[in-house]
Amino acid sequence: MSNTESSVSEQHEIRLEKLQELREMGQDPYPYAFEVTHKSQYIHEHPELIKQDEQETDEVERVSIAGRIMTRRIMGKSTFFNLQDSQGEIQVYIRRDDVGKENYNKVFKKLTDIGDIVGIKGYVFKTGTGETTVYAEEFQLLSKTLRPIPVPKEVETDEGETKVYDAFSNKEQRYRQRYLDLVVNPEVREVFQQRTQMVQAMRNYMNDKGYMEVETPILQPVYGGASAEPFVTHHNALDMKLYLRIANELYLKRLIVGGYDGVYEFSKDFRNEGLSRFHNPEFTQVELYVAYKDYNWMMDFVEAMVEHIAKALHGSTKVQVGDQEIDFKRPWPRIPMFEAIENETGKDLYGKNLEELKDIARELNIEVEDNFGKGKIIDEIFEEYVESKLIQPTFITDYPIEMSPLAKKHREKKGLVERFECICNGKEIANAFSELNDPVDQRERFEEQARLRAEGDEEAMALDEDFLQALEYGMPPTAGLGIGIDRLAMIMTDSDSIRDVLFFPQMKPGQ
Repeated sequence: MSNTESSVSEQHEIRLEKLQELREMGQDPYPYAFEVTHKSQYIHEHPELIKQDEQETDEVERVSIAGRIMTRRIMGKSTFFNLQDSQGEIQVYIRRDDVGKENYNKVFKKLTDIGDIVGIKGYVFKTGTGETTVYAEEFQLLSKTLRPIPVPKEVETDEGETKVYDAFSNKEQRYRQRYLDLVVNPEVREVFQQRTQMVQAMRNYMNDKGYMEVETPILQPVYGGASAEPFVTHHNALDMKLYLRIANELYLKRLIVGGYDGVYEFSKDFRNEGLSRFHNPEFTQVELYVAYKDYNWMMDFVEAMVEHIAKALHGSTKVQVGDQEIDFKRPWPRIPMFEAIENETGKDLYGKNLEELKDIARELNIEVEDNFGKGKIIDEIFEEYVESKLIQPTFITDYPIEMSPLAKKHREKKGLVERFECICNGKEIANAFSELNDPVDQRERFEEQARLRAEGDEEAMALDEDFLQALEYGMPPTAGLGIGIDRLAMIMTDSDSIRDVLFFPQMKPGQ
């Protein structure tokens, strides 16, 4: 056992003894409720709450706050401590003569620790040093912690430098114990508050356009809507195999068949793939389908909505991401996929057959497996030579038909479809089509996917007979869109990894 583990174990035992002593005193270490009237931020922002020198104590507005003890400075019969609530920290001053001798000496000083959650009732004043402080007239322990909170300590060296000890900074440990991360690294909360604001801005934008938020099944008998390997489960009562959805596209398009003009869903999707800075097997995306529109209209829509989001979060179209300043101001560049590849490699892939594409890929040092089709080879070349170089938001348009079994054939360019991806900061954040609504063409595409799957492509799409049947009843021209919420949140919050914008990312088993 390490020294740290030994110390934590010893602290745990000591706190268990304190818990037992509290109970023997008749104290409830875990009461049912506490009325909170004010938060720390509100108190800091409302100086009218502060007691003035000429005021009598009974004339001052009372506050009731609750939170964790983060630091404390005991000075005999009185103590200053910092209380952290959901909005920040505020100093509290507590005296034995105000809260009672036993409550102060025994409960507060002896049996309460840093990290414990307490409730304070009193009034606000300013100390001699000008710090806004809550004067405690009543004190109550609300939750006794049994493990020590890893509170960072700042120490000034002889050379005048500030060193931080006991910082809870190990990334893996922070992801595994997000609850502690949120307590001791409050700046992390801001990331998730911004993520929530981002989602709300998107929802408001789509609601204002008259589109309806809906819900579709997570457990699906046939997975579809994307090229990915699914997670598989079993329904006992029905004795049938089910899949966690990899996308919600096919269900949302069924609703367009049913007569809705615009539907969207913020969905949890699941793909049985590897972990990386940009991939988590459980992720969130929003998908939107609008009748009587095409991918050109959808590009205009995406530009406008994401520009709106940037302004809502940052008050500007410009967002700082690492060393880059990304500007979401409209319009964004629109570059056909084959043109983007040729610009970077000097190779024109348009119209090339499978063997020609394999030869070009090998020239470009792209490893080609036997089961790679034309679409897979083109995608590998694009990812290797183009994607990472697209930092500013850019629409890559007009994909080969082999890569897009759900998109409508291009109205002018043979062998292509009307599809775009939005690439930003070197990664795809959005994918959209002029949706394929020809049921005969769609069946042929599904059958081609089945052939690829038989040849070893585990990510090829499954054939969905019910969806084909729905199309046969008629779906109007439709534009469809998917935006990766996690990746967009990484950009909008300047986060380096997808794990930084997920409360509880998937992790390998801990030691």
